Amino acid sequence: MKQCHLVIRESEKGKAVYADADIRKGEFVCEFTGPVCTMCEYKNMHDPLNNHYLQIDEDLFMGPSGNADDLINHSCNPNGGLVYRDGRIEFIAIRDIRKGEELSFDYSTTMDEDCWEMDCLCGEENCRGKVRDFKHLPRVLQEKYIALGVVLPYIVKRIKTRS
Repeated sequence: MKQCHLVIRESEKGKAVYADADIRKGEFVCEFTGPVCTMCEYKNMHDPLNNHYLQIDEDLFMGPSGNADDLINHSCNPNGGLVYRDGRIEFIAIRDIRKGEELSFDYSTTMDEDCWEMDCLCGEENCRGKVRDFKHLPRVLQEKYIALGVVLPYIVKRIKTRS
């Protein structure tokens, strides 16, 4: 699997990741990696003001890897999303991405922990103002992300059991 070339540079919001080439919709961009910990360990280790943890299952979180995946920012109008394939978390393009464009995904598509939220700084027209758990997204947006395949399986399973 070919990984796209990524560039890390400063933005008005801090460090961000940018595409070093055009990326087509559906294309693999990079893998998210890092040490895995439990919810209890996560609550003791994460810094609420600088959180680089990713919820990957009901009680599992992936910590920072020290690589570009730690620096892909949230957007309420993202160009990418995370998919779970063969035990791996992969960032894919959900629309065509131009060379030089900042990579982003909607953090809410991985969140169902009820213990962390943040003010959103994405600046998009459709900005929700807060990044919160998936269950707080408007139903139409939940359905869109599920149809795109960019909601982690444990959340999709919970949504189906709640319905």
